Amino acid sequence: MVLTGCSSATDGPVKAEERSAPANGGTGASPGSSGSTGAGPSANATESSPPDTVRLPRTPSAARALIDRVMADTDSFGAEVVKRSPYESDPATWPVLGEDCVWQRQKPADSVLATLTRSFEVPAAAGKGPLRLAAVVTVHRTREDATWEMAESIEESMRCPTQKLREGELIGPLLAAALLGGEATQTNSEDSLSEAGQYQSSELGGPHHYSWQQAQTLQFTVAVTGKGAKGRTEREVDELVVQAQSAMLARLESAVEKQS
Repeated sequence: MVLTGCSSATDGPVKAEERSAPANGGTGASPGSSGSTGAGPSANATESSPPDTVRLPRTPSAARALIDRVMADTDSFGAEVVKRSPYESDPATWPVLGEDCVWQRQKPADSVLATLTRSFEVPAAAGKGPLRLAAVVTVHRTREDATWEMAESIEESMRCPTQKLREGELIGPLLAAALLGGEATQTNSEDSLSEAGQYQSSELGGPHHYSWQQAQTLQFTVAVTGKGAKGRTEREVDELVVQAQSAMLARLESAVEKQS
């Protein structure tokens, strides 16, 4: 499925690059959610390493512990990447796209056990601006809740072709695509979304290349955002995004797979 839409990224108080919030305002679990852990097999899952249901988190504390194991760090991107300040988001909030297509932070949905975002950058260098990056991991109560988040992300793209991240920062329109597990080269998650295009910043100018990827496996979603700058190529941004997401998916598989 391919559509024209837009995602979001910000480095200020909103941090909309997380793309973790459902468009309904994040006030409840997905329709049909039973409240149990989403541990059963999915028709779209690659199932290369079956999960151990005992290792799937069922409480907020267990979810936070898993996020600590899975979340990207500077090494997940490469040698030039450093932490930004603030490095981690407030875990008591997540971004919500309002009806006015403006991002704000609200309490996470009831379906969320835990969520966290970290911010990074490749510092400015001669002739190049700072390349800003963010990674997010969200642990839902069920697999169905996680798949609902993915569906909401597609809806957001269609509902708001242009989105305001904060004052002086806009993004869109972007080209968005979705692939289920097993389609094309999508083999490391049950569902994958991507968006690529441009963003404008009063601080960094633009338009610059923007890249966002989110993947869902079991009750988990992981996402990475890359925002280019002067002198940064599309390939440079895209490779950093793909590298970090692949690292988190590999850590996630290791964290929940059955032990021999």
